[in-house]
Amino acid sequence: MHQFLDGEWVTEYEATNEDGEFERQTTTFRDRVDPEEATAGRYHLYVSYACPWAHRTLIARRLLGLEDVISVDVVDPYRAADGWQFSPEKDGCTPDTVNGFDYLREAYVAADPNYTGRVTVPVLWDTVEDTIVNNESREILRNLTTVFADLGNGVDLSPEGLRDDIDDALDRIYEPINNGVYRTGFADSQAAYDDAVAELFDALDYWNSVLEDQRYLVGDRLTEADIAMYTTLVRFDEVYHTHFMCNRRLIREYDTLWPYLRDLYTTLGFGETTRMDHIKEHYYTTHPDVSPKRIIPAGPAPDFEAPHDRDELAGEPPV
Repeated sequence: MHQFLDGEWVTEYEATNEDGEFERQTTTFRDRVDPEEATAGRYHLYVSYACPWAHRTLIARRLLGLEDVISVDVVDPYRAADGWQFSPEKDGCTPDTVNGFDYLREAYVAADPNYTGRVTVPVLWDTVEDTIVNNESREILRNLTTVFADLGNGVDLSPEGLRDDIDDALDRIYEPINNGVYRTGFADSQAAYDDAVAELFDALDYWNSVLEDQRYLVGDRLTEADIAMYTTLVRFDEVYHTHFMCNRRLIREYDTLWPYLRDLYTTLGFGETTRMDHIKEHYYTTHPDVSPKRIIPAGPAPDFEAPHDRDELAGEPPV
């Protein structure tokens, strides 16, 4: 993995602690958009279709009808030594239409010449101030669902009366599931792997049970929490199960999580922003310590559009 150190690009840093446990760096740019400055055309997203954290923002942008409000550029799914790159010649990728950068890392040092840390997606960029507003996916998601709400189609993914429950669900799925697949896949010791994989599947089992009687993670409303769960689940069988050794069970083997995932996939904004070609290329070619031959597997290609019976439960998609 690569990062900046006091504004200088360095090619390697240690992502695990002395016990072999993967430790995710804390994001640095954590500002909130001022509601009075949330105007159409001012803000821009840098994303990767491959990244589950960036995928959250793409789903929300589509669900909320913000396509004409917040513009988007997409980086190459293959991340080499210079980090995320703009490769407009590649299917599904774009140039940097705002700054003309060749690499996303240029945006980070433009925002902070002495920046220390990783270059990650998503990035919310302010085209007026020419700087990064935020690079924390959960906070960008909340900005989209609240600050930009009046500029969209009226869909509410973060109702104020449910916000504590949504935050609780987001907290409960983050460490064991969203980050848990990485803690499992990047573990450098057997003990670290054993702990992470056990927590991951304990959490999946728990939510499989919860979702037996309710359509979404927070009752009968689709919320930010479902978006956060989806971007991990949709990558699970084709990437995390094999590449990250999360192989106790496939999502397709869960009697509730699997139809729940199909329900979300066929909801506006979810399946249409899911680029499995980008997802598989990124994971299987960008982590040589995990997959040194960089061979992209052919399968298993789950049928995400197969019928489900989730519409028999209370609640329905917002659009």
